[in-house]
Amino acid sequence: MNKIAHLLCIITYILVPNNTYAQKNPFIRHMYTADPSARVWADGRLYVYASHDIAPPRGCDLMDQYHVFSTDDMVNWTDHGEILRSSQVPWGRPEGGFMWAPDCAYKNGVYYFYFPHPSGTEWNKTWKVGIATSTKPASDFKVQGYLDLGEDNFAMIDPCVFTDDDGQVYFYYGGGGRCKGAKMKANMIELDGKLQEMTGLDDFHEATWVHKYNETYYLSYSDNNPGANRKKYATSKSPLGPWKYQGVYMDPTGCDTNHGSIVEYKGQWYAFYHDSSLSGKGNLRSICVDKLYYNPDGTIRKVIRTKEGWK
Repeated sequence: MNKIAHLLCIITYILVPNNTYAQKNPFIRHMYTADPSARVWADGRLYVYASHDIAPPRGCDLMDQYHVFSTDDMVNWTDHGEILRSSQVPWGRPEGGFMWAPDCAYKNGVYYFYFPHPSGTEWNKTWKVGIATSTKPASDFKVQGYLDLGEDNFAMIDPCVFTDDDGQVYFYYGGGGRCKGAKMKANMIELDGKLQEMTGLDDFHEATWVHKYNETYYLSYSDNNPGANRKKYATSKSPLGPWKYQGVYMDPTGCDTNHGSIVEYKGQWYAFYHDSSLSGKGNLRSICVDKLYYNPDGTIRKVIRTKEGWK
């Protein structure tokens, strides 16, 4: 490449907003990201709501500053920038940090962003699931408060919100070996009934995700495999179980943890997850995606992870 062409490339990179990134894994490479929650909205784009590992690494207490990424072809990705940080949470932990795995849902023209965050210095005893709203999918989110999950605030992390075909919304969360779920009211900020234990899961640790395929509900999650979480899943004919354990759909990714989502986009199913391939450090993670396939009986084939992408 001659000097003029090289200069033009640099100028284009600087001047063009929301730079895009060619598909390869990890597919976001300019910052460290984790816990990808993938959603497809009515504008035809797929959005990923991700947490952010801050360098230099110290630990998950530094996690902060949620970003949103989107694509319309699974190849070129746009970084829409930061949408929320701990200093913008009025009821949040004074020291900040601890902005862990989020999720997002849409109803009646409003996007609801759910995020776990402690309210006190004793972070592990003060978890709450906050709610921020916007009329846009990737900007202008404002914190509205938090869900009332009762006094049993065990590991109130990893929220997941599933909307069924009939419009009924369900909320799930859990960590430390426990997973709970409940219906949500139409206002999207209150539960409609008591939280129920999700029974039938094998070695549940965290990272709940619920999706539906061919009238069957799937609850996927990370297990307790020491230092190398596997992704497991269970199925049910009801969104609140009981669940039937089905097996491992993703082997460890070379990272202490894993957290993922499963979504259909333009006729293809995808598994999102994170690994530590860019940094080599388990607390500086990066989000990835690969194709996911079902067997004729509805079970999930083990996901084949790739580095250089796919067609």
